[in-house]
Amino acid sequence: MTLQQLEYVIALDNYKHFVKAAEHCLVSQPNLTIQLKKLEDEIGIKIFDRDSKPLKTTTAGEQFLIKVRQIIREVNELKEFVSTEKESIAGEFTLGIIPTLAPYLLPKFLPHFVKNNPNTFLNIKELTTDQIIDQLNRGTLDMGILATPLNVNSIREIPLFYEPFILYLPDDHPYKKEKEMSAAKLEMDDLLLLTEGHCFREQALQLCRNQETEEKKEFNFQSGSIEALKGLVKQKMGYTLIPELSVNAEVDNDYTLRFSAPEPVREVSIVVHNSFPKEALIEHLRNEVQDALPEYLEKARRAMRVKWR
Repeated sequence: MTLQQLEYVIALDNYKHFVKAAEHCLVSQPNLTIQLKKLEDEIGIKIFDRDSKPLKTTTAGEQFLIKVRQIIREVNELKEFVSTEKESIAGEFTLGIIPTLAPYLLPKFLPHFVKNNPNTFLNIKELTTDQIIDQLNRGTLDMGILATPLNVNSIREIPLFYEPFILYLPDDHPYKKEKEMSAAKLEMDDLLLLTEGHCFREQALQLCRNQETEEKKEFNFQSGSIEALKGLVKQKMGYTLIPELSVNAEVDNDYTLRFSAPEPVREVSIVVHNSFPKEALIEHLRNEVQDALPEYLEKARRAMRVKWR
């Protein structure tokens, strides 16, 4: 039994004529007749008396049609509800965002989003990428903002922007001699990295061609903080890679070095489970983030996207 068959039955009951019912349903008359026969065989009753002119609904068919009309009415109400839900952004929603984005992106768009959407409450959690994926799949998180692509079939990605990687160096580092740095020249020897579990760490490793080189550091530091790595660089403990949004022009410019074109970038996206229905909310969030971005991020075109998995 299908909804399509039920709609055919209602049309036949309304028009009492196979050709007119078929035209109303935008289907051929033979196909409608076949579907009616399949339905009658499945439920074990004869819905229409085909020998009657015009077509007549049987007594059993009339009782059956009462239920059918109720079902179709409820289905239409459900469709209308879902349509309304897609357009509504009112309510409370959970948003996960990775630590290498949260302190730099949230202050740019969140105040404006809150002001413009007073009926939308965002419960924001700072989570790793794997945690966001897991919670989206378990239904405990509505949306995420993180680096993509994820290549997860159950997750939908809505790209926001492409953020360049920036080298962060002490003033006496050999790379400082370069006007622009080629990603192919990077080595692991004194590269400072985030802890495992951060996608930005994996992207930094992807950029280093000499990943098998034994690290020569005299210390081991585990951190999830870009700012902590910057502090170590300023103390000449090595160099690191940072996302461009984390650059504070007032204090960081003397330590930064750009890559030569095409610049390596990370793709940043909104991610939701495929079943998430709030299209209007996704669009509102996307617009608010993009409107708050510095102009240079929006214009990034010739770039080398760095994957992390």
